[in-house]
Amino acid sequence: MRTALRVLALGALAGMAVYAWIAVTIWQRAETVLAATPRPADAVLVLGNRAYRDGAPNPCLTGRVDTAVALARAGLVPRLVMSGGIDHEDGRIESQVMDVHARAIGYTGPVLRESRSNSTRENLAMSAAVLREAGVRRVIVVSEPYHLWRVERLARASGFARDFDVQYAAAPTSCWQRWGMRFRGALREPLAIVNNALHGYF
Repeated sequence: MRTALRVLALGALAGMAVYAWIAVTIWQRAETVLAATPRPADAVLVLGNRAYRDGAPNPCLTGRVDTAVALARAGLVPRLVMSGGIDHEDGRIESQVMDVHARAIGYTGPVLRESRSNSTRENLAMSAAVLREAGVRRVIVVSEPYHLWRVERLARASGFARDFDVQYAAAPTSCWQRWGMRFRGALREPLAIVNNALHGYF
């Protein structure tokens, strides 16, 4: 009995160590991307997220759009691509909410939309066809800082990073800066990474 408990305890400690290593790696990569300066590209791809939170547009989503619009205003990209299907929590179409927000903050350039995906992996896979049809070769992918480590691995494993010249831009938003959302990201992302790995997506 004691041996079994000892094995369980060692297993739990090992699991916690792996979880902690993943979390630290995520945050280190987030800080690196936040400090980077993107090169010009053919488009910026904004990955979807929950559309509304507490009855208002989700800052984790609108912040990504704000970052994409800033890249366009800086002359780094000529078009935006919004990716995200129906949000099962509120029934909104994420790409449509993003498009509306971009227009509301004064963006007047072209917007392409992918409105069927329901996960990060699907964001990349389903947006690829939209990008190809538009003749895009160089793309900047925008998401939350803590999300990008997983995005990069999914892009490599799926072939997205082989088909396009991909850069990554982190959205330095209130979503990233607020402690509650930082904790949620630190808690959720390692679990999502393990889940994706178990399903063979990496």
